[in-house]
This record gives sequence, C-alpha cells and structure tokens, in this order.
Amino acid sequence: MATPNGTKMACPAPMKATSNGAFQGDDPLHFALPLLILQICLVIVLTRALAYILKPIRQPRVIAEIIGGVLLGPSAIGRSKSFLHTVFPARSMTVLDTIANIGLLFFLFLVGLELDMRSIRRTGRKALGIALAGISLPFVLGIGTSFVLRSTISKGVSKAPFLVFMGVAMSITAFPVLARILAELKLLTTDIGRIAMSAAAVNDVAAWVLLALAIAISGSDDSPVIALWVLLCGVAFLIVAFFVLRPGLALMARRSLEGEPVQEIHICITLSLVLAAGFVTDTIGIHALFGAFVVGILVPKEGPFAGILIEKIEDLVSGLFLPLYFVSSGLKTNVATISGATSWGLLVLVICTACVGKILGTFIVSRLCKVPIRESMALAFLMNTKGLVELIVLNIGKDRKVLNDQTFAIMVLMALFTTFITTPIVTAVYKPARKAAPYKHRTVKRKDIDTEFRILACFHSTRNIPTIINLIESSRGTRRQKLCVYAIHLMELSERSSAISMIHKARSNGLPFWNKKHENKDQMVIAFEAYRQLSSVIVRPMTAISALSNIHEDICTSAAQKRVAIILIPFHKHQRLDGAMESLGHSFHLVNKRVLHHAPCSVGILVDRGFGGTTQVSASNVSYKIVVPFFGGPDDREALAYGIRMAEHPGILLNVIRFVPSPGKSLKFDKSVIEDNVDHEEDELMLSEFKNTHSNKEKESSNLYEEMLVENKAEVVDALKALSKYNLFLVGRMVPTVPLVNKTDCPELGPVGSFLASSEFSNTASVLVVQQYNPSANLHPLVEEQAYYGETSSMPDSPHGVPPV
Repeated sequence: MATPNGTKMACPAPMKATSNGAFQGDDPLHFALPLLILQICLVIVLTRALAYILKPIRQPRVIAEIIGGVLLGPSAIGRSKSFLHTVFPARSMTVLDTIANIGLLFFLFLVGLELDMRSIRRTGRKALGIALAGISLPFVLGIGTSFVLRSTISKGVSKAPFLVFMGVAMSITAFPVLARILAELKLLTTDIGRIAMSAAAVNDVAAWVLLALAIAISGSDDSPVIALWVLLCGVAFLIVAFFVLRPGLALMARRSLEGEPVQEIHICITLSLVLAAGFVTDTIGIHALFGAFVVGILVPKEGPFAGILIEKIEDLVSGLFLPLYFVSSGLKTNVATISGATSWGLLVLVICTACVGKILGTFIVSRLCKVPIRESMALAFLMNTKGLVELIVLNIGKDRKVLNDQTFAIMVLMALFTTFITTPIVTAVYKPARKAAPYKHRTVKRKDIDTEFRILACFHSTRNIPTIINLIESSRGTRRQKLCVYAIHLMELSERSSAISMIHKARSNGLPFWNKKHENKDQMVIAFEAYRQLSSVIVRPMTAISALSNIHEDICTSAAQKRVAIILIPFHKHQRLDGAMESLGHSFHLVNKRVLHHAPCSVGILVDRGFGGTTQVSASNVSYKIVVPFFGGPDDREALAYGIRMAEHPGILLNVIRFVPSPGKSLKFDKSVIEDNVDHEEDELMLSEFKNTHSNKEKESSNLYEEMLVENKAEVVDALKALSKYNLFLVGRMVPTVPLVNKTDCPELGPVGSFLASSEFSNTASVLVVQQYNPSANLHPLVEEQAYYGETSSMPDSPHGVPPV
C-alpha cells in the first residue's frame, strides 16, 4: 500500500483467533476471540447497569443500550485513545461488526415474527388513517429538513438517497419498543393500545419498504438502471419467498403440535432459511436484514411453532449479541462533531421536526376520528417512539456514505431523545382511570343468599387449573342463584424484548374476555370452556399481563370492575413430589400480600395439595370432606359462610369445629381471663343459624358441628392434625389466637393458616385461608368508585361487566 509521499506502508496483519496464553508470552488482547469475549462482557455489564439505573423512570432497555454504546464510543470513554486502541482496536471492528450483524439478522427475524400480516389486513380505518398520517407528514418534513442539512453539514452527498433516508428516519415507529412501553403502562388491552399497535405494525411494514427503496437508490450512483434491477430482483425474491418458502414453513408449523416438542430439524431448517434469505437479499444489493425480516413474516403465527422459535433464539440474540450492535453504532457516534451554533441549531431543528411531524400528524387524524383529546395526545407521543429500527436505518445510511459523521450523530441523539420522552409524557398526559361501579356484595357472607355469587379465580399455570375447577364445582351448590367465575391467567411481563406472546394474548383477549370469534387453542381457555359447557356455571377466562411488582393492580381492578365477592389467589408455594412446600419466588409472595392489602372484596389464598386430584372431577363424582376450624372473628365467619355455600353441593360433607377455651382461659392462651370480644355476639348468631339450618338429620354420616374444649396451643395443634385426612380446610386469616407455629415465613396467612400451610401439617389437605372484606381497612383503594345510573345500590349485577364510563 502506497502513502501520499510514495513510500510503501505494510498493512497490519490480521488478528489470529486464539492465543497460546499469557504464560507463553501472548497478549490475549491481540487475538480475536479473547478480545471479543472482553468486549461482550464489558458491553453487557455496562448496558445492564444503565438499564437498572433507568428502571425507576420506566425507560425501555433499548435506551440503556443506546446510551451504553454512545458512552463507549469517542463521545465519552472512547475519548481515551489508549482505551479505544486496547479494547476496541480498529482491526477488531470487522469481527465485532460481523457478530453484531448476525445478532441483528436474527433480531429482525424476531421482529418479523411479531408482525401478524392478518391483523394488519384487518386494521380498521381509524388505525390505518393514523398510521398513514404518522408516516406521510414526518416523511415530508424529513425531506424538507434534508435540504437544510445538505446546504450546511451534508454538502456533496447524493441527493435522492439522502432525501429518502431522512424521510424514513423521521417516519419510523419502533414496533417492538412500543409494545414494551404499552405493556409496562398497562395500555396494551385498551383502545389506545390496540390502535397504537395496529398503526405501528402498518408503519413498520411501510418503513421497511421505503428503506429498501432508499438502499436500492443509494447503491447506484452511476446508473438508474442498476437501481431498477435491484428493485425488480427484490420483488422477485418476495414472490419466490411467498410461493416457495411460505408453504414449507406452514408445513413445519402444522407438524408442530400443541404440547409436543418441536422437531430439532424444523428449528435448524428455519434458522438456516433466515441466513440463506439474508445472503440472497445481500447479493441482490438490498441488505441481508430484509431476507431475515421476510422469513419472520412468513412463519405462521398459529400454534406453538413461532413461540418455540422465539424461545430458542431470543435470549441469546437480545441479551448477548444485540447490545453489540448498539456499541458498534456508538463507536461511530461522536457527539463532539456537533460543535458550534449551527450544529446545535440543526440538532434542535431535527428533533423538533421529528416530533412535530409524528405528534401533529397523529394527533390531527386521531381527533378527526373522534378520539378524545387526552387519548389523541397520548397516541401521538406513543407513535413518536424510535429505537433499534431507527439505528438500523442510520447505520445503513452511514455505511452507504449517505450520512456523514455529524449528521449521523445528530440523528442518533434525535432517536435517543424521542424514545426517552415517550414514557414520562404519556404517563403525565394519559393515565386511564381505574373506575368501577359501587356494589354491595363484596363478601361471601350476605343477607340475600339467592343473589348471584361472583368469584375471581387467579392462576399462574396449568398446575393450578384442576384444583380451581374442582373448587368452583364445589362452590356452585344447588341454589337457584347463578355462580359466575372470572378465571384470570396471571402472566409475568418479562425483561425480554420480544412481545409476540404478550401481544397476541392481549389482543385476542376481547377486552377483557377472550374473543370467541376466532379459534383459540390456548390450553387454559379450553379447560375452562369445557367446564363451562358441562356445568351451569358462567366462566369467563381473562388474562393479566404485567410485571409482578404491579400485577396486583390488575387483579384488584378486575375484581372491582366485575363486582366479585371473593378473589381466589394461589399460594406462593407449591407441593413437591416428596410433600415439601417449595416457593415459586419472593415476587409471587409479595403479589399475595399486596392483593390482601388492596382488595375491594374478600380474599382467599389457596394452598393447593391436589384438591380433587390432578384432573377435573365431574359433578356426579364430587365427594369431599371439608372442615371449618372456627375460632371467631370476621374472617372465620367469612370462611364459615363459604363452607355453608359449599355444603349445599350434594357431594360435600362439611364439618364445623368450634374451638372453645377452658373456663377462665383465653384462646390467646397467655392471659388468665377471657378478653372482651366485640365479635362474640355475631359469632354466636351465625353459629346458631348454622346449627338450626344444617341439622345432622340432613346428612347423618356427617358430623356437621361440634365444640372442642382446649386448654393450650398443643391441644389445638393435636386437634387440627387429627383432621388432616379432610380434603379441604376453610380457615379465617386473622383469628383470635396465638400463632400455632413458633416461626413462619408466611405471616400473611395468620396464626392458624400458617400452620395448616406448613409441610409438618399434612401432605394431602388443601387449605383456603379467607380474609373478609373490611372497608375501613382498605385505606388505599386502587379503583375509583363512580355511580353510573344515579341509584347504583339498586343497579343489578350483570355478567357482562361494568357499564361504559
């Protein structure tokens, strides 16, 4: 290689892959593999630390990764030449860029998987109009901004490619990032969430088409015929992919049955097709990313195949390889190039133009579609979300010499700013009010026992479903009143960037019920639908998708809006095969505590030890023994009321055992005199009504009521252990007695419930710990009660939900 003065300069030797080790005199940082490992570890640590710092202000992880890339580049840490030459030397960038682009290739495949073209075809006119406005106005303003940039800091660049790249960069909405923000703000199942997702999907497809056009134009400076050939070959690729790849992918999807593992060869073929399609589109001259994106779109979204593909590659791609792409972008971003009043003025101009185009266009069309002002404003800022797709466009533009360093830095900062402001502004502008109609039947215990009885039953997985259905079957009794059950599947919103399962669960959820217009193969829904058809119980399956830190808000809000009498939540521990109780995690434990604190009705925590077995029991085969250990107090009365309702079922034998202290003693066993009990009269009244109504003559084989004289805690424990062969215990949460165990990690279950839930008690008896609703204790309700029809106390409870606000 010759230098300008004519002397020859030797090119640096390519880096070898692996070293012989430091003891052999090799510096690992001079070899590709150990240097790449160091770079990956540094990137992961920095970006995860930034994500943790930004989490309190609810910023998506993509923000942390973009900032991390910029910090490692020449804008901050990379200003140290020794650091940059040691950790990110120029000759290592080819390896880093290659790995980053491989990760990006598969991430674009995931993005294609997220886009359901059928839902885009079904997009309503409102969402379609908003999408078109969100593309066209920013695109036009982007072209206008490009003229200003070409006359100042981007002189000499190709006119047509620069115009198109600027228009595309301004008009993009990041579909994956938007899905994550909507889910975290609990807007995914609202009208505004559905409109935003539909509009973003249309926007995404349009942006990729425009980007393909921009790439084709940018690669042919000399002859427009070449650009025409690139476009024609791109169209031919789409046609071949649709008629050849799509049937093959559909065949593999049909052979992947629900509940069975997907064949390894199918996964291998699909991932190979992603790489092959990338090779073809790169050869054409579009970009390898387009091939991967197209394959992702063509994969059928029905069945488990798409979900399995995501599980196989998402964690590795999103968690490990994708952050490298942000670092690669950050190393190209030098904020120092933005210097002087002109450059900073252009940065302000670009940010204002991008925001005005998206926000104004979306807001105007939303108002024309009669969307309320607050919702229109929130929708406008949501559609202004940028992210990874924006960086892809900018990096391609820089690689094609369409964007210089200064323009590239300005555009990266614009993408960072617009995404950063989305969550705070949407939270400030629009927070959907959690409203519900006041209602009176908030407890199982009620005067009018013939009114409709409503239950909100929560479950985490299929493990909980048989017990829940058997408990529901036992609760329906023989009365004329209806039993209505809302079965809510609690799904954790994980840190993963892909939102396909979350989106399709929420969007097939008919706000709030599952949409019965479309075929639904969800195993959990099928179980409840089968039970509904075999019984007279109204069952409404629902889905709550939130972080475990705030999923209790969904539970309590749903309970208030559906006007239920009791919330049934699973205990945070499950029983192992050896009988020991194993915790699902501290987060699940905290969920139950928060529900107990904020619930607008009674709450029951179900300790499941296989009530009714591992399968659903038919009504004719129900044969359970249920016991209510009665100590007194409102929670015990609520447990007894539930037991009385269950005892109406012909297959249920109910035994109520009242624990009575010896004369001169207290159930608290630590005082020598009986304490005043304000609930004593109510206890006596309810027990007398129970004895008069449910006499032993009705069920001679059942000992329905007995009183047990106890001297101390040991006698209570022995008495309860003697009842361990019963199928189900119904016990109040806070009862007037001392704890029956010396130490417990579940104080929320109360003194008796914590003992019944311990491994030392029983391996077969399930427990339902009941807390009666106390309006004076609910100091921080999550739902604002609002009267809809004036006299809400006389408004009938309807199974169809709350009237519209």
